Amino acid sequence: MSQRLRTGRALVTGAGGFIGSHLVERLVAGGTRVRAFVRYTSRGNLGLLAQLPAEALASLEIVHGDLRDSSAILKAMEDCEEVYHLGALIAIPYSYVHPREVVETNVIGTLNVLEAARRTKPRRVIVTSTSEVYGTSRSEKISEAHPLQGQSPYSASKIGADKLAESYYRAFDVPVVTVRPFNTYGPRQSARAIIPTIITQALALSTVSIGAFKPTRDFTYVTDTVAGFLAAAAAPPDRVLGREINLGADDEIAVDDLARRIMALVGRNLELVCDSRRLRPEKSEVERLHSDNRLAKELLGWSPTVSLTEGLRRTIDWIRDNLQFYRPGFYEV
Repeated sequence: MSQRLRTGRALVTGAGGFIGSHLVERLVAGGTRVRAFVRYTSRGNLGLLAQLPAEALASLEIVHGDLRDSSAILKAMEDCEEVYHLGALIAIPYSYVHPREVVETNVIGTLNVLEAARRTKPRRVIVTSTSEVYGTSRSEKISEAHPLQGQSPYSASKIGADKLAESYYRAFDVPVVTVRPFNTYGPRQSARAIIPTIITQALALSTVSIGAFKPTRDFTYVTDTVAGFLAAAAAPPDRVLGREINLGADDEIAVDDLARRIMALVGRNLELVCDSRRLRPEKSEVERLHSDNRLAKELLGWSPTVSLTEGLRRTIDWIRDNLQFYRPGFYEV
């Protein structure tokens, strides 16, 4: 798989987020000029970009704004050859509480990105989907042909965004590729995600609280996910434009088994407790996610390189050194 990066300017929305910050760091290391779109706050918060090395951070052109502001997106996209659209509200529990904000950000925000791309004509637009759009698997593995199921307001918003991307490719020839990461994890991830939730408790508490024990997930280390984004941006247009492509490890594990593996790596055998606050509504729980990643291998030459055990070791080491950023045991919505 070619990892050659273009030397033109790339726009990254959601640059201050978990995957976005790792993507920005990798792009900068490869010589790309990055315009980082970060959600505005009165404090000028850079999100996780603040954890980048000083040299990388100094090279960025940072734009503060809101995805729901079409004029801000249009201005940010000027003179960009590549667009990586990662900006979204991603917390599933938050989508139960504030579904309108999630839909406006994820659907209208994506519409604004696509409309801006229609006018500015970048070479490639990478739209970030999620494995949550599939809902509970109806087959042993989930291919891109699997039905889409809106089992939470978040997943419904991402289905809407995906379909907008598809329509702008078909109707207006916007050069879109949609990538669907499966449960990305690694350093910098917040404790609203299951792996940091378990690790922080295993390091600091006497019990580990989770929600449902038996749902399965397919975890992909963040550097592998980033490599998938770059491969989607570099692939020949006749192979990938208008396509949806899974970025998953093809490695299914139940949540309780994941917790026990993490505790073994931490070196602590703790009681595993079900916290009812962490349970999704019954019909909203996605019981099984297992990626079929054959299309990514075929079209992108992509496959994961970091095993779950190795990725967990790296993530544990990082969280142990940065535990001050977390509140172990606190349920992060």
